[in-house]
Amino acid sequence: MTTRNSLIVILIFMLATTLASFFYNGPRAVAQEAGAGAAAPAAPAAGAPAAGEPKPVQKSRFIWFIQSSGLIGLGILILSIYFVATIIRLFIELRPIVAMPPEEVAQAETLLQSRDYQGLYDFASKSHTFYSRLVSVGIAELPSGLTEAREVMDRTADAETVDMERKISMLAVIGTLGPMIGLVGTLKGMIASFAVIALSDTQMKASQVAEGISEALLLTFEGVALSVPAIFFFAVFKNRVAKISVETLLAADELVRRLVQQAKQKPGPAAHGAPVAARA
Repeated sequence: MTTRNSLIVILIFMLATTLASFFYNGPRAVAQEAGAGAAAPAAPAAGAPAAGEPKPVQKSRFIWFIQSSGLIGLGILILSIYFVATIIRLFIELRPIVAMPPEEVAQAETLLQSRDYQGLYDFASKSHTFYSRLVSVGIAELPSGLTEAREVMDRTADAETVDMERKISMLAVIGTLGPMIGLVGTLKGMIASFAVIALSDTQMKASQVAEGISEALLLTFEGVALSVPAIFFFAVFKNRVAKISVETLLAADELVRRLVQQAKQKPGPAAHGAPVAARA
């Protein structure tokens, strides 16, 4: 799934989650307040339950956390799972050993030392790593001159860097989207709290007001807790992409430059059908 499609799916899901949460939890405060008004007018003086009433059950913190988070919290949880999966995938894919495998570098050095330039080009063309692509396009462009070959390698490296940065762009999206989702939860909780105050015709229950405020603060915390690591890992992988791109380009450029120097020193043995023989 591309970054654009992932962003569209996330936005649609969060919009649906927010609307469903409003419709599901919107009338709850009013219903609770109406139920409290329809209860017996004489409340116990010491706060104890009236005769015949069951003792209220104390909710655990975990149950309170789940109920206060609601559907918006569920959306943040799904984004958190997607965030963790993305981090694991990026740690696996964005590694120097993947962009420039040591065995490929050793094989290229061996072919260069044996002056098998055509074999070096064939080997680099068959591989799909970042290093081999740079080497193959550089050797293929050598008939036009070393300067042209290095320019083509630079453009290829830029294109590869953009592709790697595209993979980490969702971290920036999550880092920006997290506080916005938390803000939606904040607004929802504050609306619920003030709805209890505005619609109370009898004595207002402080627990109902506190419920909306605690929901607002909890969802804000969840959104920020998702955003902070996303921004941190985006910076980490941004630096990693830059380092991989520069190191791989320098290694490939050095190999091509040494190839040209060898071909100029002994043009006779260097000609093994290689594409550099024209204007090395």
